[in-house]
Amino acid sequence: MSLQSIIDNREKYAQYMVDEITHICTKIPKRGPGSEGEKLSCEYMGEKMKELGCDRVAVEAYKENPGSFYGWIYITISCCFLALASYFFMPVLSIVFIIAGLLLCVLQFGLYKKTVDKLFKEETGHNVHGFKKPTGEVKRRIIFNGHPDAAWEWPFKYMFTWLGFDIHMVVCFIGAFYTLGIAIAKLAGVLSDELAKTLGLIALVFVPFWFAFYFMWNSKKVVDGANDNLSGCYIGMAILKALHDEGIEFENTEVGVVLTGSEEAGLRGAMAWAEKHKDELQDVPTFIYSYDGIAQSEYLMVNYRDLNSTVKADKDVGDLFYESCEELGVPCKKGAVPPLGGATDSAAFSQAGLRAVGMTALNHALPDFYHTRLDTPDALNPKCLADCFAASVKALEKFDKGAKQ
Repeated sequence: MSLQSIIDNREKYAQYMVDEITHICTKIPKRGPGSEGEKLSCEYMGEKMKELGCDRVAVEAYKENPGSFYGWIYITISCCFLALASYFFMPVLSIVFIIAGLLLCVLQFGLYKKTVDKLFKEETGHNVHGFKKPTGEVKRRIIFNGHPDAAWEWPFKYMFTWLGFDIHMVVCFIGAFYTLGIAIAKLAGVLSDELAKTLGLIALVFVPFWFAFYFMWNSKKVVDGANDNLSGCYIGMAILKALHDEGIEFENTEVGVVLTGSEEAGLRGAMAWAEKHKDELQDVPTFIYSYDGIAQSEYLMVNYRDLNSTVKADKDVGDLFYESCEELGVPCKKGAVPPLGGATDSAAFSQAGLRAVGMTALNHALPDFYHTRLDTPDALNPKCLADCFAASVKALEKFDKGAKQ
């Protein structure tokens, strides 16, 4: 079935996205992971799914510990302070503290493991999904995914832009490795007492940087999250709207929109949704497209690796979107979410054995609005939304015709 009429109206549906995102940002409370605002936004979009023809809509709750995603910082930085103090009288203990702190960083933030989740307050997060059945037998299924929650603000990034933020973070890691290095050298006996003392005193220069890192995130301030990531949510919502407006029903393709909360707390909503629904998605070929930060047209990218480049995405799912961009003349790149770049919800789906890929449209030298109070509806990019929407509709059209399955 041709969906060219929808593609030709991409600007109309981009405006629909802007209007809806503005409504959520201005009329619904802040949507921190596991918050009432996250729940209310899921309920709001669930009602919209019903209006747009979805016959199977559900808002689902799950338990999580959202404070753990950045809470590891308190533990790791405390380990750095203890390591520096231990260096002067027991270097082996210094080594233990540094390794423990860095290992926690890798597990909790690098791999999104639930290493210390139970140390933090339990909250209830929410997901919402809607599925539009075809007129005949379901032979294939396509899902458009985004996350409705918004990030806690990164104050240093707001004050000093991405460069100052990155420099601060790099200095903190240099300090940790420097302390580890001199502790190993002292334990090995290759330093004189005088030199060991001098090197330890030099390490004090890292203390203010470590202390400031305690305040890397502000748990009291949640940003609007217009770009990150209502933009991703409304790619799928706009597709439902367009199909409804045009009266289009597929014969054998089921279309779903799955919006998974608490991505900003470590993909917890996507993990919960995938764990609950992965078995029922094995009946027919199912492609999942996750969108995150659809904001800068020149950086639209299919991410073939996700979660700090540790998780492989499905190549066929990614290629279908990329080829759709090529056919429409929409600029798009092939790439990956880099180390220290975080993740999209696609990673959780892929880890659950589902066929998924993540699309982003953000410069890795992160724009000023990323995780700051500047991520308001005024920062939305209608052209980027329109281009990504058009490519997604084209991918749906090609998928409905059996491409890549």
